[in-house]
Amino acid sequence: MLKTGDRAPEFTLPDASGKDRSLTEFLNSGATVLYFYPVDFTPGCTRQACSLRDLQTDLKNANLRVVGISPQRPASHAKFTAKYNLPFTLLSDEHKEVIKMFGVNGPLGIGVRRATYLIDGSRRIRDCVLADFRIGRHIALVRKAILLRAITL
Repeated sequence: MLKTGDRAPEFTLPDASGKDRSLTEFLNSGATVLYFYPVDFTPGCTRQACSLRDLQTDLKNANLRVVGISPQRPASHAKFTAKYNLPFTLLSDEHKEVIKMFGVNGPLGIGVRRATYLIDGSRRIRDCVLADFRIGRHIALVRKAILLRAITL
């Protein structure tokens, strides 16, 4: 897994509409919370996505954006986004290329590890967490990022 201080690799993946989106595109607007999750619609992944949705006002006020990545097809992401009214971008990594670049492929290549990164505008990883089942640790990282951004703005 990439660590705090590492430079995040550039990538391009399709969003829920099938449009290619790059990390640089998101970072051009400033820091980004990039999170990897296993599967759309599972209880844990839904709870994580909805928790991030519920922080959207605070994220916007801190000038942070959220981007999620999982191996589902864009059509699955579109349904997931619509069902839960998610205000952020979900990217499809069907071949797990970016998942592997970030070192969050599951054990023996099965599944995806749940990881969250805070990446600054220069692609430097400022903070990260890996916790497959403890979603609260991911949300705590995001809350900490919001608080730190509020202090420095």
